[in-house]
Amino acid sequence: MSVDTLQKLFIEELKDIYSAEHQITRALPKIIKATSSEELKAAFESHLEETKNQIERLDKIGETLGRSLKGKTCEGMKGVLSEGTEVIEEVEEGEVRDAGIISAAQRVEHYEMAAYGAVIEFANLLGHSDIAGLLSETLQEEKAADAKLTKVSKTVNSEAVTASA
Repeated sequence: MSVDTLQKLFIEELKDIYSAEHQITRALPKIIKATSSEELKAAFESHLEETKNQIERLDKIGETLGRSLKGKTCEGMKGVLSEGTEVIEEVEEGEVRDAGIISAAQRVEHYEMAAYGAVIEFANLLGHSDIAGLLSETLQEEKAADAKLTKVSKTVNSEAVTASA
């Protein structure tokens, strides 16, 4: 399909986000298992449930638009998650790995924030204020997840410094 209108671009971007969210739901259980910090585990477990709700929101958006959002692979998220997998595989279990996992997870959050910001603007321009509202809910959740990771990183990074000494 040739993307030659903002509406078509909007749909393609939503498909990309849909794929990204599904990739995240598959990656989070592995990340949770590789994490040592109980506070960090809890943050990821909470975000996994939130991500499942975000997918439900995207399903609702697809229904509203009369379009399936399945069938596309978000290569950007695939790459960002692959970098996170490297941290798990290459860094010894403990506080230093947790610090690396937080860093990788924040890259995921920032990727999502950029994607949601763009589709919210498209939705508003195309007159889909109801959809923009649903997408804005998710954007706020992604921002909150990033802030939570920053908060947890203060403790984890301090512990990583001590563990490395």
